[in-house]
Amino acid sequence: MNKKTLTKLEYNKIIDLLSEKASSFGGKERCRHLKPMTSLAEIQSAQEQTDAAFTRIVKKGRPSFSGCNPVTDSLKRLEVGAALGSGELLRICKLLETAGRLKAYGRKETVDDKEDCLDVYFQQLEPLTLISTEIRRCILEEDEISDDASSTLRQIRRSMSQINDKVHSTLASMVNGSLRTYLQDPIITMRGDRYCIPVKSEYRSQVSGLIHDQSATGSTLFIEPMAVVKLNNDLKELYAKEQEEIQIILARLSADTAEYIDSIRTDYQILTELDFIFSKGSLALDMNASMPVFNTEGRIHIREGRHPLLDPKKVVPVTVTLGDTFNLLIVTGPNTGGKTVSLKTVGLFTLMGQAGLHIPALDRSELAVFQNVYADIGDEQSIEQSLSTFSSHMTNIVSFLKYVNEQSLVLFDELGAGTDPTEGAALAIAILNHLHQRGIRTMATTHYSELKVFALSTPGVENACCEFDVETLRPTYHLLIGIPGKSNAFAIAGKLGLPDYIIEEARTHLTEQDESFEDLLTDLEASKRTIQKEQEEISAYKRELARLEEETRKKREKLEEQKEKILRDANEKAFAILAEAKETADETMRNFHKFGKANISAAEMEKERERLRKKMEATRSGIKIESSKPQKQHKASDFKLGESVKVLSMNLTGSVTSLPDAKGNVTVQMGILRSQVHISDLEIIEEKPSYSAAKTRQTGKGKVKMSKSLSVSPEINLLGKTVDEAIAELDKYLDDAYLAHLSSVRIVHGKGTGALRSGIHQYLRRQKHVKTFRLGAFGEGDSGVTIAEIK
Repeated sequence: MNKKTLTKLEYNKIIDLLSEKASSFGGKERCRHLKPMTSLAEIQSAQEQTDAAFTRIVKKGRPSFSGCNPVTDSLKRLEVGAALGSGELLRICKLLETAGRLKAYGRKETVDDKEDCLDVYFQQLEPLTLISTEIRRCILEEDEISDDASSTLRQIRRSMSQINDKVHSTLASMVNGSLRTYLQDPIITMRGDRYCIPVKSEYRSQVSGLIHDQSATGSTLFIEPMAVVKLNNDLKELYAKEQEEIQIILARLSADTAEYIDSIRTDYQILTELDFIFSKGSLALDMNASMPVFNTEGRIHIREGRHPLLDPKKVVPVTVTLGDTFNLLIVTGPNTGGKTVSLKTVGLFTLMGQAGLHIPALDRSELAVFQNVYADIGDEQSIEQSLSTFSSHMTNIVSFLKYVNEQSLVLFDELGAGTDPTEGAALAIAILNHLHQRGIRTMATTHYSELKVFALSTPGVENACCEFDVETLRPTYHLLIGIPGKSNAFAIAGKLGLPDYIIEEARTHLTEQDESFEDLLTDLEASKRTIQKEQEEISAYKRELARLEEETRKKREKLEEQKEKILRDANEKAFAILAEAKETADETMRNFHKFGKANISAAEMEKERERLRKKMEATRSGIKIESSKPQKQHKASDFKLGESVKVLSMNLTGSVTSLPDAKGNVTVQMGILRSQVHISDLEIIEEKPSYSAAKTRQTGKGKVKMSKSLSVSPEINLLGKTVDEAIAELDKYLDDAYLAHLSSVRIVHGKGTGALRSGIHQYLRRQKHVKTFRLGAFGEGDSGVTIAEIK
């Protein structure tokens, strides 16, 4: 791949981002040497690895490779029989522990987990747990060996500890005893590896021992008392034995490790490769990237691609197509309009994709495999380009024109700029036409109107433009394929304050053909915007329709399941009822024959008949279904305010609180429940005849009292009242209910603390009008309601 192109398209910056994701030295090196590949099989394999790592990171998080340290040199030393130091053995131990963690990370958690191309890497890892455990047991730190590394080392260190204690106790008794007045300071110090005490120089003769050092002024001598010389000698001898034993331990550990050199080397290589692969997956996650689809036919279709080096919050996605119906794309538009970004996006995505990296674009974006990518992209964006700049561009173009072929991608930024516009445009057309005739995929940006006409008039060549908002003088950075871009020079100059008369004079220098061409571009751009907006709306409608269809399908399936369950339950209940009926019939027949043969009294036969009757009544009440339609059809005019009615579908009684509306709906108050019900679901509760007859005989004051009783509601609401207030109101209500011949009433008192309910129940027990009372059942208000039967 062309090195100059890698630099111009900023591929190296992507590699730097990738290297930052790796945590091991080998992984970082693997990232730094990543180059685009040209084999379709290798590219697809690398893309699958990146995709597998991306999926695992999303599910389980990114694994740590911090213990994957380079061990190649240590393994070479083991191969020649050398003993490793504690630091080298610890690095191998950490490598094996990392292999163990990665081995566990790669295991499938459930049987539903799908296999991927990384499984083979995890399966080849050998954690060598016995080796790593032994090293970790013997070596605590790089400069610290455990006492448990060997029994000999433990014994040596125990002896050293005992001698140390003797030295300290002996010296402490001297320092705090007879030698206290001869010492500069009452402390114990060390010179070399021997214990000493600081003696004033004038008392040298008073302290027998070996002088090991003196202070800078000579006033203090550091003397090892003769009483501890032998102890210090023993301590030094033990220290030498300790070091010797440590070397024996390291040699033993090295010999054990040397038996698995090949496995350790394989572990290091696999961990390095996995670190590299998971770095690609982590970068894809950060970029919100996806795996592109590759082909060898030269087709490029990037769906809403975002340049990875721009701010993801500000970058505007571009959709680019090349190599399908046309192999040359000419992008036009004003400066800073996003042409170069679009050009670099196509080139950089091609390099990233062929390197096995995901691209920050929508799924199903398509890239082609190119043997090489050539780019002529300048850094300057000024119209005041010098001849030397033109020469530099031409030199670069000439350098690769002789190498390009049908397997190449060529990118030009401002082709032909920096020289006479007429000659530059003619030269640009000639170069592009040459590449077009050879079928080479090419993308170029330009200002020249001649190239716009060339694209419009040449089959296999397409125009594109970067949208520009003239009102705000800002580019939108949207790439519109199929429309050549306008220069917008007059509009921009006018917005910036150039006098109108100068702009009008400038227009006179344009030919009629130029003006017509610019007007055509304006119309095309407006039409393109309208079509794109309509397409987006259609796509949104399709997505909403698909969502609604899915919801409808799920609801239909749920209803079918409920229907099947209801039918299944009904069949089971019917079967149970039939079985019980058969059992009852069989029992009745057996009793009939028994009573016919035996001398059974009439009382016993009546008792048996009563038992069967009760059993049948219980069965009938369990399967009773209220009719969904009233026995008597009522008209809207039959319903009046306060009318007592029964709601058939709910099997509840209540009173009408509003007259029927145009649809035949009335509001019914059923205890604490208030609902709108159609008159077809209502049945008016007729008054008892005996009470009606009695009412006709009342006159005067009695008649008034009786008419008041007619309006008594079948329930009373005592919520929020104290016990005394509730009892007073309930007493009056029960009198009215008794006069109105109500068979039962509902007393609503709520649940709360239960004090009001308790007070009401005590009151009801003392009332002669009350036959029985009970708490409400399910659907009647539960324990928040009391049902009282009136005598």
